[in-house]
Amino acid sequence: MKEFLSSILARLSKIFDPDALGTTLAAFVTNLIVAILVFTAFYLLWKLLDRLIRPVMSRAKLDATTARFAHTFLKYVVLTIGIVNAFDAIGIDTAAVIASLGIAGLTIGFAARDALSNVISGVFIFWDRPFVIGDLIEVEGHYGKVDNITLRSTRVITVDGKMLAIPNSTMVNSTVASYTNFPNLRIDVGVTIGVEEQVERARQILLGLVREDPDYMTEPPPSVVVTQLNDYNVALELRAWLKNERKHIPKRHALREAIFEAFTVAGVDMPFETLVTYNVGSAAS
Repeated sequence: MKEFLSSILARLSKIFDPDALGTTLAAFVTNLIVAILVFTAFYLLWKLLDRLIRPVMSRAKLDATTARFAHTFLKYVVLTIGIVNAFDAIGIDTAAVIASLGIAGLTIGFAARDALSNVISGVFIFWDRPFVIGDLIEVEGHYGKVDNITLRSTRVITVDGKMLAIPNSTMVNSTVASYTNFPNLRIDVGVTIGVEEQVERARQILLGLVREDPDYMTEPPPSVVVTQLNDYNVALELRAWLKNERKHIPKRHALREAIFEAFTVAGVDMPFETLVTYNVGSAAS
């Protein structure tokens, strides 16, 4: 037993020998400094490439989505190579690490399935292009302008200034309505008139509001249709095509206000449903 303890103490003394620890620590610090310098060199290389490729992309007249995707892809490639070389400088065998990851790939893949799904979905968005940077879109009840498309999420700026980071997998698996992907956009504004009013008279008033406005198209022409016959009113809908689809929100608001003012001046009745109550006890007396 005594010999066994002596052998353990001898091995511990050898491991924790000050000279050996000093040599190991000095080697580690040296390798760490080299690794930092290597990664810094690759980072500076990326900064140089960044300054060089921006004017090249500008001259190539790439759209914002393609330019942003290529910029992000190149950045990750350069920095990943820098990290791998930094690990090699420290003494970490990256090949062994990759082999270990292959063994544990199933567990890691299960844990990171959402992140991988978003990355793959980001590639699909770039390839299929259901929308691009600058488009006005609506997804799952959220409306706004596409500000950026990263490998993980799509950044949408709402009309009230909020930034929504929507996972790319959600964008791919949801119905996305684009307000700017088609050359023109039709806006529909509903209004009700009294059952005694002449539909044709109201139609001409409504059409007059958009015929003289240069923001609306003449082909296809605007139209007014009856959408519903109610007990107290008739529901109409003014349909007009905008030349600039990005103006659809302010033009819709302005058109509602113009309809109200025009109907008020023309004396067109715009009734609303009323509920009349009777006091049964008072009527009986």
